[in-house]
Amino acid sequence: MRNISLKRLVMLGIILSFPFFCASASESSFDKKQPLDIANRYSFLIKDSPKEVIDQVWQIIFRDYMDSNGIYNPDEWIKLRVELLSKSYSDSFDSYETIRGMLSGLEDPYTRFLDPSEFKEMRIETSGELSGVGIQISLDKISNELVVVSPIEGTPAARAGLMPKDKIVSIDGLTTLDMPIEKAVKLIRGKPGTKVVLEIDRDGRKFQVKLMRDRIEIVTVNTRINTTKDGFKIGYIRLKQFNANASKEMRMAINRLQASKVNGYVLDLRSNPGGLLESSIAIARQWLNKGTIVSTKTRNGIRDIRKANGTALTSLPVVVLVNEGSASASEILSGAIQDNRRGKLVGQKTFGKGLVQSVRRLSDGSGLTVTIAKYLTPNGTDIHKNGIIPDHLVKMTNKELVSLTVDDLGGLNDSQYQAAQSILLRSLINKDKTMFIPGTLNLKYALAY
Repeated sequence: MRNISLKRLVMLGIILSFPFFCASASESSFDKKQPLDIANRYSFLIKDSPKEVIDQVWQIIFRDYMDSNGIYNPDEWIKLRVELLSKSYSDSFDSYETIRGMLSGLEDPYTRFLDPSEFKEMRIETSGELSGVGIQISLDKISNELVVVSPIEGTPAARAGLMPKDKIVSIDGLTTLDMPIEKAVKLIRGKPGTKVVLEIDRDGRKFQVKLMRDRIEIVTVNTRINTTKDGFKIGYIRLKQFNANASKEMRMAINRLQASKVNGYVLDLRSNPGGLLESSIAIARQWLNKGTIVSTKTRNGIRDIRKANGTALTSLPVVVLVNEGSASASEILSGAIQDNRRGKLVGQKTFGKGLVQSVRRLSDGSGLTVTIAKYLTPNGTDIHKNGIIPDHLVKMTNKELVSLTVDDLGGLNDSQYQAAQSILLRSLINKDKTMFIPGTLNLKYALAY
């Protein structure tokens, strides 16, 4: 791990309460243990002081952090604790800046500290409602640029045409170069009815987007039934985000479409930036009756394997739509369906965000999101940075990217959906052709080829 300065550096962060952890003699040699023992002498001084939260964050990283960059060094981290606890901090703001500087040395955009107000906002977001413009952003650790993961459907950002991989160059005239992601979030969010101006870099072309902030209530699932000229009823389900309501809404949608006697499904995960791990597992179990859904690998190589449990709501054929904005939990669900041969994937390669974050609440109401593992698909594919390649690569035309509206998704003007529907119809027709129906010639399907 590079030498970590206590000065303000590029920050990243989020949180949950966790017991203090102290190394034992069995875990390290005397030389490695000694700095930690020295630091522990300060423990009686940190209770109910700004140092307490600093030490909580330090302990969580020391015990649970999984390094995906090859930067973290336990010995350096132990020395850093001695330095941190030997200093004085005037108030919480001072300690928060120290934490952000400490975490910046990990160069992990997903291990982030959130002050109490930021942590509260994060919890509201995953609960299904927030205020702002409706985009999820990430920090590209190589270029150090703020990048749009995905706009949320039906929000000001989506209506303005923001796209996955757009780079945010400035916010209200302030450059985002070396800007901590938390500061960017604060600048972009705000009271409904107020404006924010983003400067965007899209493939080298820079332009400004003026957005009016709004209260955003996220309905996670939309459905429709499309009837083909051959009389097949296709259940179209668009899942926008894996928040706390998503599993319930998906269950209701599948049950409603099953009652309408659809013949198959197109599940649309395009531009779904992810969300809660447990939500993705619950939804995967609604589609898969058996098989592995996902495994998580920690820094110690331990795998937590999550499997289907025989509670699938349908066995009808399904095709899944994905694109470069499908990330995290979307990649878990689509990877599980693909690897278990439950359905085909259509669209473009997914985003490639395959790290597991644990959300920890700290003693003063602040929080930490810490990378603790990485996701592997059932076949062992490492999602992070690689993404998932669809079975059928289908790109949208430039004309579609500009003109396609939310109402067009899953319809005649949506070429990716039309490709998915054709693949689904092929499987339905082939399935029906294998069945012998006494007294008929299966003429309908003979004429189809």
